[in-house]
Amino acid sequence: MSGGRSRDPGLRNIGPKSSAWLRQVGLHTREDLAAAGPVDAYMRVRRAGFRPSMNLLYALEGALQDCHWQEVPEARRQQLGEAQAAIAELPDPRRPAAGPVTTTRHDHGDGSADDAGPGWRDEPGRD
Repeated sequence: MSGGRSRDPGLRNIGPKSSAWLRQVGLHTREDLAAAGPVDAYMRVRRAGFRPSMNLLYALEGALQDCHWQEVPEARRQQLGEAQAAIAELPDPRRPAAGPVTTTRHDHGDGSADDAGPGWRDEPGRD
């Protein structure tokens, strides 16, 4: 995982594409990855709109355990597999997330304001 900082030569399984994804989501060092954990790091990558396979999850775990991603112990793979339910709940990364909704009211300077539509009540203290 490079960028402004040098890549940890002992970080296995993390190639240039995965490294770029991790940098994009603010994970620049092994310490950053360890603090986030493999599941959170994977979910950050998905939320950023990238389309990683589940192999990335195992690669991140392997990087933290300093082993090849296929050598992650079966018990740990089972635990990571349980995270798939949470991961499946994430929105499809191909669809951009909706932005925040804002309402703009225009004050005409004479105390009147544009009507926001039926049902709108002008209450003191309400913006």
